[in-house]
Amino acid sequence: MRTGLNVVLSMGVKSKAAAAILVVLLLLGSLWIHGSLDNHWDSCFKGYNQWNRLHQKSNSSKADDENTLVLSRCPGQNFQVSLLFSHLLASTAVDSDVLLQPYLSSWDELVKFMESLGPMVGLISKEIESKTTIIRQLAMFSDERREAELSPNVDRISSGKAYTDGYRSVRSMISVEMNQGLVDFHHQTDSGCRTILRLHRALLWLKLFLSKLAETPESGRLRSPSELCREAYQSTLAMHHTWFVRRAAEVAFIALPERGFFFRLVCAPNQKKLSLVLNRVVKAIEEVYDRTQLALEENGMLDLP
Repeated sequence: MRTGLNVVLSMGVKSKAAAAILVVLLLLGSLWIHGSLDNHWDSCFKGYNQWNRLHQKSNSSKADDENTLVLSRCPGQNFQVSLLFSHLLASTAVDSDVLLQPYLSSWDELVKFMESLGPMVGLISKEIESKTTIIRQLAMFSDERREAELSPNVDRISSGKAYTDGYRSVRSMISVEMNQGLVDFHHQTDSGCRTILRLHRALLWLKLFLSKLAETPESGRLRSPSELCREAYQSTLAMHHTWFVRRAAEVAFIALPERGFFFRLVCAPNQKKLSLVLNRVVKAIEEVYDRTQLALEENGMLDLP
């Protein structure tokens, strides 16, 4: 008896399912006959495509903002992030090399950046200036010597001119100093190669600091610039400094201004704009750093005394 009842119930369920399927097919057939089925599918696809475009747009908006961001002059500031960015781009205008004149001009702006952070950090910038002066003097001396060889009876002024081939770029400087025996791998010298290595290490510190300053953590808590700068220093320059220099640097970082100061320094109204500006600069610094790193590494100069 139960078996018969189960069969009847099963047939009833199947009949209802079949009836439901039939109703759906009739409905779809009716829509198709009246030409409205395509409209329904079009509506679905249009809705999906619209959502997909919006989703893709939201994912690429950050990259678009960075690519279309115009770095303009910031009034009332000694340091100009737009000038720093343009000098960095100019220094990588040739393939696989770094042009020295715009490279040193980039450092001129970075020195202004450090000096704006207060007198303690400004002391560090003085050491940077001494390094850029060494390279400029070497380039000038090379230029004057070359001109004297070409025209020994003519007085010439070399300031303000493009550097000669010997000090035109990082790679040309390495080549000329190696050929002239100016690079000492065992003792300290004032060669351009040793000097550029010191600047190179400092550039890594600033690159890391700026990249950390550009970060917007998911937790929403923005760490202080003092903490970020100290962290960047400890993982870069600290390993090359004596205990006394490290302690002095720690004191300097404590005196760093708060984040709002950096907003004003690059004319950014908020963290989002600050991140866009700094990420653009950091990418340019990375290109300069990577090219210099490769040139020094290929010539075994990453540990010059």
